[in-house]
Amino acid sequence: MFDLKIINSVLSEMEEERGIPRERMIDAIEQALATAYKKEYGKRGQIIRATFDMNTGTTSFNQIKLVVEESMVLPENEDEINEIDQPANQTDSELTSDTDERVRFDPEKHIMIDTARMIKKDVQPGEELIFTLENKDDFGRIAAQTAKQVIIQKIREAEKESALSEFGQKQGEIIMGHVQRFERGNLYIDLGRVTGIMPYDEQIPGERFKPGERIRAILLEVDETNRGVFLKLSRAHPDFLALLFEVETPELQSGAVEIKAIAREAGSRSKVAVFAKDEHIDPVGALVGQRGVRVSTVMSELGGEKIDIIEWSDDPATFIEDSLSPAQTLSVSIEQMPDETTNDKNDNRGYAVVEVVPDQQSLAIGRGGQNVRLAAKLTGWKIDIVSTKGEALAEAEVDGTVAIEAPESSELGKDLDVLENEDASTLKEELPQEDERTEDRDRTEDTDEEDEIDTPEEAEEALQVESEEIEEKEEKEDSDEKK
Repeated sequence: MFDLKIINSVLSEMEEERGIPRERMIDAIEQALATAYKKEYGKRGQIIRATFDMNTGTTSFNQIKLVVEESMVLPENEDEINEIDQPANQTDSELTSDTDERVRFDPEKHIMIDTARMIKKDVQPGEELIFTLENKDDFGRIAAQTAKQVIIQKIREAEKESALSEFGQKQGEIIMGHVQRFERGNLYIDLGRVTGIMPYDEQIPGERFKPGERIRAILLEVDETNRGVFLKLSRAHPDFLALLFEVETPELQSGAVEIKAIAREAGSRSKVAVFAKDEHIDPVGALVGQRGVRVSTVMSELGGEKIDIIEWSDDPATFIEDSLSPAQTLSVSIEQMPDETTNDKNDNRGYAVVEVVPDQQSLAIGRGGQNVRLAAKLTGWKIDIVSTKGEALAEAEVDGTVAIEAPESSELGKDLDVLENEDASTLKEELPQEDERTEDRDRTEDTDEEDEIDTPEEAEEALQVESEEIEEKEEKEDSDEKK
């Protein structure tokens, strides 16, 4: 006898917490009891089934035998020959499957048709006959341990099937969980009954989460492994950005606005191309929202990632021009159209040359070529950024590589270089001449000073002349005063 109250509580808890149906748990209990009965009281080859009554708590055991006829079993003499000729590494099942579908007769699991009809008149070959066994409720330690392992195995299988059925339908959708731990670059997220894994490549660079913190991610893959169900999550996938916009934008949910393409570098910048099926709807404004409330909500979820929203166009030139925003372009020339006959995505791309003014060069290329690289991914075209002087500044391909080339010197630049060189040479040639002139001037001054120095006799004469002039001047002044 079993305690039905405890069994019912356990079954209810397993059904609520782990999602295992009650019928599946009862079937696991019956298989465990049948295994324990066979381990303790049965014989080798027997097929034993147990039936557990949830109303009374009792268990009944039955032995099952398969009804066979002469054409379904191997004859005894042929059986002996097969045993002699059978290779050492070949089993009985492999031998019978290679020859025919006949089986070796075992009295514990088979019963001949003649004997079976003595028990049941209308029995047919292939049917099962049920024989009641004596009920037992006292099992040994080994039998109980075997039953426990059977129940654990059945519970794991039931959990795996339940998780596959639940999360298999959510593949490609946003799910919510709690951070469990961070181990070897992988982020483990508790999703309730199972644990999801977010690899390092699927994480947004720079994001850090604490254990127990709530997190949202897209379910990329659901796979069944030997250890259980493998759930691969991602926050860096472009579809995660599209689903976040779908949550915030009713126009995307209704289908009035459609996201045509997304080019994303997670944690840094993204470009989204949108298209409105109704010409009266502004697709860019639908995603931006009033005063940017919708796009700001998505940006905050992604840790401040910058998002450029542009309108998708059938015209490649217009689409390429808009994809380079916020940079302003002068013209877009299509050099080569995409080759749709090739299967290689890297070979069937088109080639376009975009001309910009000099002050828009750095804005069109972006930091590290990011803007033109994302534009190339978004449009699927090879893009060359060219200045108004015809100098190639950057080339972007769909695979994300950007080659920045140094512009060649123009004729004006060459002239400037020549003039600068000439001035420098002229300056060097003139410097010594100036020094010589300075020396000549110094020499002249020295000679003049030497000429000004007179002899003592001449100096006395000069003093007498000067004194006489002073006396004459004084006398003249006195005479003027008297008058």
